[in-house]
Amino acid sequence: MTDPRGAARAIDALRRGWPVCVEGTTMLAVETADPARLAAFDPDARAAVLISAGRAATLKLANQLAAADPEHPVLVERAPWLDLSGAIALADPQFDLATPLKGPFRTIPPPRGAATALRLARVAGLLPAFFVGGVGAEASVTAADLDAHVDPAALVLATRARLPVAGAEQAEIVAFRAPDSTDEHVALLIGQPGGQLPLVRLHSECLTGDVLGSLKCDCGPQLDHAIARIAAEGWGVLLYLRQEGRGIGLVNKLRAYRLQDQGFDTVDANTRLGFAVDARDFGVAARMLLLLGQQRVRLLTNNPAKVAGLEAAGVEVAERVSHHLPPNPHNARYMATKRDRTGHQL
Repeated sequence: MTDPRGAARAIDALRRGWPVCVEGTTMLAVETADPARLAAFDPDARAAVLISAGRAATLKLANQLAAADPEHPVLVERAPWLDLSGAIALADPQFDLATPLKGPFRTIPPPRGAATALRLARVAGLLPAFFVGGVGAEASVTAADLDAHVDPAALVLATRARLPVAGAEQAEIVAFRAPDSTDEHVALLIGQPGGQLPLVRLHSECLTGDVLGSLKCDCGPQLDHAIARIAAEGWGVLLYLRQEGRGIGLVNKLRAYRLQDQGFDTVDANTRLGFAVDARDFGVAARMLLLLGQQRVRLLTNNPAKVAGLEAAGVEVAERVSHHLPPNPHNARYMATKRDRTGHQL
């Protein structure tokens, strides 16, 4: 039987540094562990270390596995020198240049629940890495629990209010949330319908770009331009999705920034951290539009994945409208990567 609160409890436990039981295997997240918690979890220092295939490929540990699959788990046998600091070095590539790894390491068959555990860590915004095989689980979770937790169908319309904004004084904000998630997505309804299809923009949260004015990406200017463009059309919806860093979360996005400073592009930075190139769920956006009564839209985007994501979830995209802004010296490589490696179009 699925426990709708199982994943929420497990996510809370992981972030607090407590062990969890994932499909019968007890695990402790490497990122939130400390020496005392690790000793209580694994008093004999035998717990192996679970990492993603993307990270294992970087460490040359996954030659026998499908390393291109970010969901594929890799279990590293515990060695005498593999303590907490060693596990952190295994898990977090931002320290690769400063912390040469010891070895050699040997991979062993992963336990039941390994893939679910990596997925759980990503949903919790943590690095996908665990100590495996200890004691003291504070919560229990299954793959079905996690599926229920991230199901867009759980999203409900919570409230709405008038909200004049710069560039669109005739606007209304609508908030959405799910019972077992702290994420609160919003929609900005701009103008009034007059028989035409709404112009819709899916904008993923970007604290650095939207709030702090980062020049590393084009998110802030895209947000402002989208509001102005929808207002000029007379009717449309801007969806502000709480999926920071293409779904990997703020902390992991900043880790990716550090890798970019070392020469990696956004795609390679994400995969080296053990995440998918794009971990966003556009089914959430489709659910928001359907709750607003919008089943057919014009979509302001250069990203074909957004078109496919909406249509797969029941929203027809009648037209894709280009949304292009000129690069600056700081984001030119980022925008070229979107064009060349993630299929963005003009």
